[in-house]
Amino acid sequence: MQSLSVNEYLRQHIRTVPGWPAPGVQFRDITPLLQDPKVFRVLIDAFVHRYMDKALRPDVVAGLDARGFILGAVVAYELNVGFVPIRKKGKLPFTTVEETYELEYGSATVELHTDAVKAGDRVLLIDDLIATGGTMMAGKKLLEKLGATVTEGAAIVDLPELGGSQRLRESGLPLYTLVDFEGH
Repeated sequence: MQSLSVNEYLRQHIRTVPGWPAPGVQFRDITPLLQDPKVFRVLIDAFVHRYMDKALRPDVVAGLDARGFILGAVVAYELNVGFVPIRKKGKLPFTTVEETYELEYGSATVELHTDAVKAGDRVLLIDDLIATGGTMMAGKKLLEKLGATVTEGAAIVDLPELGGSQRLRESGLPLYTLVDFEGH
């Protein structure tokens, strides 16, 4: 039996749901990665091993609402650094900064507590998937408003045809993704 790369192993555990949430969309469902403890460990280790490197090690991990919370909290725990959630508007109880970004139809706003990071903090920004890049770009801007430096954006899945990863890289944000899927 030929051994699989970590990327191919993870790809085999991502479910594609055709026609959801709209006709023509191929939804990449990462929940099977979380359900199997061995697969979940391989996933988390892929991130943790990268960010244990002194040059890439963050001071804080920021996770984007909502699946970025799952990944980010576990990665932060394993790296022994703090975790901060970037939430949808109206979900955080303390003083916040906010950033609005465009969606395919309309706009959305995300928020971050004003004391979530300190000026100069090196932050890893993590989410499950990069599509158009709007959410990650908004998260980056929020962290930078507070004086932090986003050292890298990370995600399990990149959908390069939607252009988000290219836009994020063009903005100066290095990206690390584990699995690319052509199409959307």
